[in-house]
Amino acid sequence: MISITEWQKIGVGITGFGIFFILFGTLLYFDSVLLAFGNLLFLTGLSFIIGLRKTFRFFFQRHKLKGTSFFLGGVVVVLLRWPLLGMFLETYGFFSLFKGFFPVAFGFLGDVCSIPFLGALFRRLQGTSSMV
Repeated sequence: MISITEWQKIGVGITGFGIFFILFGTLLYFDSVLLAFGNLLFLTGLSFIIGLRKTFRFFFQRHKLKGTSFFLGGVVVVLLRWPLLGMFLETYGFFSLFKGFFPVAFGFLGDVCSIPFLGALFRRLQGTSSMV
């Protein structure tokens, strides 16, 4: 059984608030203050969940440097109040960083989802993504 520490529980909450502020900032026509606050909360929450050392190891692996530079560059661009460009950079960096996770997530959703059409769609998406 996996034990979850209090710091990890706090990190989940902080990450959730970060995602909320990012989505809310996007809905309000790319409000730069909300997006910047959401970015900072998301990265802080991620550090609380997996730890500071593992966060640095994840972002600064040699094969993930391109995605990391786009993602963190997008965060900096949003902080400099260019929200549209920053969010495009972040989105590209996010998909580049987590491309190996998407097949696992789609496979899990395909197994869990009891709706026939969605289950088949998620299983098909699982097979088309590459694990790199």
